[in-house]
Amino acid sequence: MAAYGLITGWGKYLPRRVLTNEELEKMVDTSDEWIASRTGIRERRIVADDETVSTMAVEAGKRALEVAHLAPSSLDLIIVGTNSPDRLVPGSAFLVQHAIGATKAAAFDIAAGCSSFIHALATAYQFISSGAYENILVVGSDAVSRYINWEDRGTCILFGDGAGAVVVQAKGVASDMLQFLLGSDGGGADLLYVPGVCDRTTGTPPNGHHVIMEGREVFKFAVTTMAEASRQVVKDAGLQISDIDLFIPHQANDRIIQAAARSLGIPSEKVFVNLEHYGNLSAASPAVALCEAVEQGRLKAGDLVILVAFGAGLSWAAMVLRWQPLASKEKV
Repeated sequence: MAAYGLITGWGKYLPRRVLTNEELEKMVDTSDEWIASRTGIRERRIVADDETVSTMAVEAGKRALEVAHLAPSSLDLIIVGTNSPDRLVPGSAFLVQHAIGATKAAAFDIAAGCSSFIHALATAYQFISSGAYENILVVGSDAVSRYINWEDRGTCILFGDGAGAVVVQAKGVASDMLQFLLGSDGGGADLLYVPGVCDRTTGTPPNGHHVIMEGREVFKFAVTTMAEASRQVVKDAGLQISDIDLFIPHQANDRIIQAAARSLGIPSEKVFVNLEHYGNLSAASPAVALCEAVEQGRLKAGDLVILVAFGAGLSWAAMVLRWQPLASKEKV
């Protein structure tokens, strides 16, 4: 029987440190009311000095492997979606591979803005469907707080840190991934970025490698793109928006989420939001939201779910899943 990919395990990790809006009031010219009314964010998690993208990814990955009853030594591949890797070289996936003892696994990172996790997940399904690999760990992990200018209230209020992971395995049943869509527009690269050490257009940043964002332009792009990508991926899957049981959008801004849901005609009870507690987790956003939807009983076997995200690049990604976790009964 042909092997198709199924998500069999999931896990998340959030740093202990909580940075509230009230604390930000003491750091920058802002207020809890201003932040909450414009973004929906009340607090966010911030990495400790000894935490990195890879350490968070390891914790989330271990929890996903436990749910899947899969030993690290059985992994064939590890893909980490991140925009804030521990080092420029090697990728954070290599550090995760070593730390969890996945001795047989290949590893690489994907950097596609906040849609990196969905890009990584789509890539994993392709490796599974081709027959190349059977057991893949996919992680979204970001520590964007380390790229924040804490004097820029336009960006410092938005981002938090965390990691989410899933295990995708080859199983002799139809895949739970019904359709995916990936997109990019490099013409918008200057709307949301972090200057690099070899960036010829900006040179050496005078104040460090900080997130630079044209907020209004990104907002307009996000509202339009999340709705259009969701609509297209559902159509490509042969479904109607009314068939969808749960909408899990990128948790960047509550106004963006609500505008996209209204455009799609998705009622609020079908929209998952955890933005209030974490802010924008970048690549980790859809991964952590997926984990929490399962934990909270919002996602049940047989449900149809949309994952959709946008980000720097400019990038976007959407996926339709029919949730049917099929964890092994015994450790492999």
